[in-house]
Amino acid sequence: MTTVLVIDDSPSEMAKFRDMLAKNNYQVLEATNGEQGCQMAIDHLPDVILMDVVMPEMNGFQATRKITRGKTTSHIPIIMISTKNQETDRVWGKRQGAKEYITKPIDESGLVQIIRRVME
Repeated sequence: MTTVLVIDDSPSEMAKFRDMLAKNNYQVLEATNGEQGCQMAIDHLPDVILMDVVMPEMNGFQATRKITRGKTTSHIPIIMISTKNQETDRVWGKRQGAKEYITKPIDESGLVQIIRRVME
């Protein structure tokens, strides 16, 4: 079973991701901030990570950079998901190592397709 680590500080967004992913047979791990997410990536080595951008303490850009540059986590594809839809945010997210950058609200079938594509 494919394991997806969701890093998002919003309980309502986390619930949406949990429901979408579980319905599509993904095992879901949850982290509520960037620091916790980085540690969970090291501890659990998920197959893919969904990363919010705007979070307290360590934002999604910082956490993505840390994970994609980590010795044991650099192979994990990260999909950044945010309400920030500026082209500069997309470019910056990819520069930090994200494989994809998509904006909320999330379409379930589109998300599943993107997860499959980044894992190829």
